[in-house]
Amino acid sequence: MRIIPAIDIIDGKCVRLSKGDYNTKKTYNESPLEVAKEFEAAGIKHLHVVDLDGAKAKHIVNYKVLELIASKTSLSIDFGGGLKTNEDLKIAFNSGASQVTGGSIAVKSPDVFQEWLTKYGSDKIILGADCNNENIAISGWLEESDLKVIPFIQDYQKKGASYVICTDISKDGMLEGPSFELYERILKDCHSEQKEESIKLIASGGISTFSELPKLAELGCEGVIIGKAIYENRISLKQLENYIINK
Repeated sequence: MRIIPAIDIIDGKCVRLSKGDYNTKKTYNESPLEVAKEFEAAGIKHLHVVDLDGAKAKHIVNYKVLELIASKTSLSIDFGGGLKTNEDLKIAFNSGASQVTGGSIAVKSPDVFQEWLTKYGSDKIILGADCNNENIAISGWLEESDLKVIPFIQDYQKKGASYVICTDISKDGMLEGPSFELYERILKDCHSEQKEESIKLIASGGISTFSELPKLAELGCEGVIIGKAIYENRISLKQLENYIINK
């Protein structure tokens, strides 16, 4: 299971929110590059960068931060937040993203998202399936749709999506543990008999202690995004370094 720390960006700074509420913003570092370099020094290879300004503005905003991290580290970066058009996508890839995550676009403009999957391939385009009470949420989690998370993932799985980030918004930033039961059901219900594999599910939201990581790996999660637990020193970079070395 890949360890993927998160850097959420507002005004070019590294921040965290609770349950996606912009009013709960807490700034942890003025320099996202500094944070990324600390992750890299701990042997971490992957990074999840979210442009929270972009999610709100509905177009990419903090691509200069992405460019800086991509050019000054060797981290493989998944970038999301506000990617709505082909131009946004182009800017993200040109700025150094290895993968991009589309959430709102997959709900509001499924034809465009399908086009991205076809053009760039399922290894480059991640389906963002963020949910609250199992309803898909969009636009920086400011809107809730009537789409249910598991059928939503299944539908895109049939259309060729393989990577999925699922954040349970009710857990995000709360440090109360992730949605083990939801992830277990997703992996069971989205298993493809033809391909003999489940989707590559990346767990996100609520990670609070190191002991939760082996449990997620055991369920079959392909990756885990860790945010506030690192910034609040609930999980140390040393623990993550040892996990990566020993797995």
